[in-house]
Amino acid sequence: MQQGELVSPFPSARGPLENGPINRAVRQPASDWEQRYRRAVILSDTAATAFVVAAIGNFFGARDAANWHEKWGILAFGTELLVLGALAVTRSWAPAVLGQGAEEFRRLGRSLFTATVVLSLGGIALTSRNIKLWIFVAIPAIALVTMTERYLLRLWLHKQRKEGRCLRPVLAAGSLATVRDLISRTRKFPHLGWRVEAVCTAGSPSIEGDQLDGVPVVGRLGDVAGHVRRDGYRVVAVTPDPHWSPDRLQRLAWNLEGSDAEMVVAPVLMEVAGPRLHVDAVLGIPLLRVSMPAFTGGHRAVKEVVDRLGAAVLLMLFSPLMLLVGLLVLADSRGGAVYRQRRVGKDGREFTILKFRTMVSGADRARAALADRNEGAGLLFKLRRDPRVTRVGAVLRRYSIDELPQLFNVLTGSMSLVGPRPPLPEESAAYAPDIRRRLLVKPGLTGLWQISGRSDLPWEEAVRLDLRYVEDWSLALDAVILWKTLRAVFYGQGAY
Repeated sequence: MQQGELVSPFPSARGPLENGPINRAVRQPASDWEQRYRRAVILSDTAATAFVVAAIGNFFGARDAANWHEKWGILAFGTELLVLGALAVTRSWAPAVLGQGAEEFRRLGRSLFTATVVLSLGGIALTSRNIKLWIFVAIPAIALVTMTERYLLRLWLHKQRKEGRCLRPVLAAGSLATVRDLISRTRKFPHLGWRVEAVCTAGSPSIEGDQLDGVPVVGRLGDVAGHVRRDGYRVVAVTPDPHWSPDRLQRLAWNLEGSDAEMVVAPVLMEVAGPRLHVDAVLGIPLLRVSMPAFTGGHRAVKEVVDRLGAAVLLMLFSPLMLLVGLLVLADSRGGAVYRQRRVGKDGREFTILKFRTMVSGADRARAALADRNEGAGLLFKLRRDPRVTRVGAVLRRYSIDELPQLFNVLTGSMSLVGPRPPLPEESAAYAPDIRRRLLVKPGLTGLWQISGRSDLPWEEAVRLDLRYVEDWSLALDAVILWKTLRAVFYGQGAY
């Protein structure tokens, strides 16, 4: 080890990413880092909860020092135990969800809501007058602190995974096309924590020793269980192939019992995930039930309320900045401070979007002359160095400050805080029927496209992200997108 080299607190199952054969002789069990990361999360949650309840108990309990142990000490200790117990019961510390998508924060929110309900019922039963403090101050404070520390731990984990560490070794078993797609996706999104290290596929025995996109083909589909037990893969990813009949899948699941491997079966479906997928047992047959997308109902009503209240609060907070930006725009070039443009919203209804002007006056008329220099993907028109952009406008675009007036669109109901990108009428007119599904929900001030690269995204990827949001929307997904938007705006990636 060289002097000054940092040592990770979570030992890696692999070194840096590489395309060559895997040296399994030096691979440590992936469960080592998984268990260490899980312990780090549990300790962080416990410390965060203890800190909050101790701070509240000491601050408010000091005013009633005579009865501190009776009134404040018991409530503080009970609240901490209740929150930690709820985290354990809702499996918020399960390794399968730690560092994995919105489900981690969804379970965290569910556990804190459960603790709030139990605490409320306990306060009613005990007729405690001090219970309101713990319900309306302590639990929200615990939620804020625990979600922040979880997010910071996740950032560290994702950084390690991008460097090829803390990855779960995967054995992929399926057709060549579907396995190749899985390999491509795991390399493109290493933060998800999978690395395909071996492949089993249909074919003659002579296929062994070959490689598929740099990953060794170790055997046929009937050899999966033997390779898992011998080489210690943590995930068996079963991708579509005619070989996989129900009997063979069941037999594979039986053969994997007793190993550390998790069996994951990719259904032959569109990209649907999250709260829309349910597994039901009907007459002993496991069925994957896909519920309809939620375009109405209670959750959508909550989203409407959050949008309006959030926009009002943000407008009050940013009003001094918006006033300053408006003056800078006016001083930098001739024209108004606010630019108005027609966009297409929910159900194809047009509305006027508001933005700070970032281009010279008459920029729309000059677009035709720049058509041959278009760098945008698909139907989008974009130039990295657009001559129409003003000096102030370039700064506003880099940090998305030019989009702040869209908070008025959110306040009036034509937009949402989170949603697909609002298209131009000419873009919408050219949409194919599947892409028009983007118009089933309100466009957003931010969205999956905003946190995934913005203008740097290929057109197909931008469409896929918008459709994924429409299909898999949830309140938890909105919360994650809003949180990640702060980082995307700060770094200015893909903004021009």
